[in-house]
Amino acid sequence: MGIGARYGLDSKPRHGAPHVSLTTPYDPQNIFAQIIRGDAPCYKLYEDDDVLAFLDLFPQSYGHALVIPKRSAACNILDVDTDALCKVMAVVQKLARVIVEELQPDGVQVAQFNGAPAGQTVFHIHVHIVPRYSGEGLGIHAAGKADPAELEKLQARLVSKLAESEH
Repeated sequence: MGIGARYGLDSKPRHGAPHVSLTTPYDPQNIFAQIIRGDAPCYKLYEDDDVLAFLDLFPQSYGHALVIPKRSAACNILDVDTDALCKVMAVVQKLARVIVEELQPDGVQVAQFNGAPAGQTVFHIHVHIVPRYSGEGLGIHAAGKADPAELEKLQARLVSKLAESEH
């Protein structure tokens, strides 16, 4: 099964292009839009009026999280509203601090991809927070789905730590 199929993406070319390009219109049926609407589940870590953060179902490492704007119909960094991007990045920083404190990785990678050739697989702007552990290689994204029980345990740990950090 291809990566697009795993995320419920249409793999057919659009506008004559072999892949979704940087200028393809926003698709309100993408999986992240479904999650925002409550039509698809997620392991939520943080939510406010503007931003949602949740665990990646196909993590590259233990603690891999995603942060997305809720009100922006933007595919990538080129078309996202600057205010929405700033709100996302504030949550990225807050959540990265919590992940580092709770999981004690040796490093943390923050990444954002734009267009299929750059590695973007879901065309709703999002930022990855990927804890990095010495001696462990980075997993191939979407190579394997995480165990739901493990995601629930990790979600509980991080939500608890996030609550502590806000007091």
